[in-house]
This record gives sequence, structure tokens and C-alpha cells, in this order.
Amino acid sequence: MRITLLGTGTPIVQGMSCASAILVETGATRIVVDAGRGVVTQLIAAGTHPRDVDLVLITHHHHDHISSLGELLMTAWHNGRTAPMRVYGPSGTRAIVTGLFEHVFARDIAFARFTEPDMPHIEDVVQTQDVPWGVVRDGISAQPVDHGHSLGISRDDWPCLGYRIETDDRVLAISGDAVSCAGLDTLARDADVLVQCCYLAEAEITTAAFRQLADHVIACSGEVGKIAARNHVKRLVLTHVRPKSDEMMQALLDDVRRDFGEVVVGRELMVLEI
Repeated sequence: MRITLLGTGTPIVQGMSCASAILVETGATRIVVDAGRGVVTQLIAAGTHPRDVDLVLITHHHHDHISSLGELLMTAWHNGRTAPMRVYGPSGTRAIVTGLFEHVFARDIAFARFTEPDMPHIEDVVQTQDVPWGVVRDGISAQPVDHGHSLGISRDDWPCLGYRIETDDRVLAISGDAVSCAGLDTLARDADVLVQCCYLAEAEITTAAFRQLADHVIACSGEVGKIAARNHVKRLVLTHVRPKSDEMMQALLDDVRRDFGEVVVGRELMVLEI
């Protein structure tokens, strides 16, 4: 299994950082997990054409995880994808894709079909399915994760998933945006690699708003090492890190390493072989 971090950033833009997106290659199957800012450009930089993506997994519907979903799907279709490209995500994903095709890109699609009538219908190529949790398809499972739910947001209104991708002898867990919870433990258990959000260093949590984020919305450096350790993860890769100084980044790593030593901070186009 080969993993390429296409985007490791957050809604806060810094330099040329891209937002959440991961390419996972298992044999001949290419999977993109989330499609945040810059995903098409990053796929090309990683040596994979968007038309060669087979599956798209969406964790949740914050804009930094889906803002380039339409670009990814349209680029694949315009560049010759004819085999089904399957999109899975929490409740509401299918409605989002339908909205993209019937409203946002409706004129583009109609123009392309008028000028190139032999093009397949995009709805025949892009096949979208909402998934609650459990087995998504062979080797891929999803679990509900906590991303603000303990503040009183219902899972019906705000469904959020993490994913576990398994081959015969390797396991990758992807947290999505989450704090410590039972679903995340199920995903991470005995994983070879856990790609885990880690937004703040403990030293940054100096306001009530940041405390609320760390406790209820998105895992921070005091928590993620504990998640990896109790689930016997082999390697921890941090992503979705809020922009910070080099000194604060080192503080974040020090926090995590107090609980779990085998950790790296992800960066754009980092490649991991497991």
C-alpha cells in the first residue's frame, strides 16, 4: 500500500498549503480520501491523473474537505474517464454531487455533451452512494467519529466518518476531523499507519475557544499520542495542523511524543509505503 498526502492544511491558508486530501494506492486501485483545495494539481504532481482515480471517500462536508470535489470529478470526466468512478461519503454526499452536476456545472456538462455527443453521461461515470457506517466495500470500512457532536450537534444533521483501508497484510486508518471517540478507536486498532488530525499544540490552547476546539471538535497534541498508543498503532502521521511557528511545531511534536514515539508531521506530497 502506498499513501501520498496531497493536502495537509486547514481552512487557514498559509503559503501554498493545500487542504485535506490523501491518495491511497492498493494494487491497481487508486483511492482519494477527501477532496480539499488543490487536489487536482496535487494528484498531477504525485504522478496520478484524476481520470485514473477509482474511488473517492469523503469524511465530512466542511469546505476544506470537499471544495475541489467538483473539479476532481469534472476533470476526470472531461479527460476521458469512462469506467465508473465511485464516490462514498456520509449522508448528504449524493445530494452534493447531484447539485454540482445539475446546477454548478450544468452548463459545462450540457456544452460538452452538445459538442461531443459520444461522451458518456457524467451520471453514468460518477456513481455516488451515501454510507452511514460499517463496511463500505471490500477492504474499506467507515466509522462515525466525533467532530463537534458533544456540543449538542446531532449525527443526523452533521454526519462525520473516518475510514479504515485494509489489504491482505496492511492497515491504514484515517481519522478525518475528530476528537478521541469509540469510532476512532475502532478504526485505529492495530493499524500500520494512522493519519490523524492534530490541530493545536497544548501551548496554543490559551483561550476558551481553543479549549472548546481541543475538547470537542478536533484532536490536538495532548490527545493524539494517547489515541495511537492505546490502539497499538505502528506509525502516526499528523495532518490538519494549524499554521504555527517552528518553535510551536516542535512543542506539538514534543507533546505527542510523550505518549507515542513513532510520529511524523505530514507535509504536502509526502509518500509513505506500508
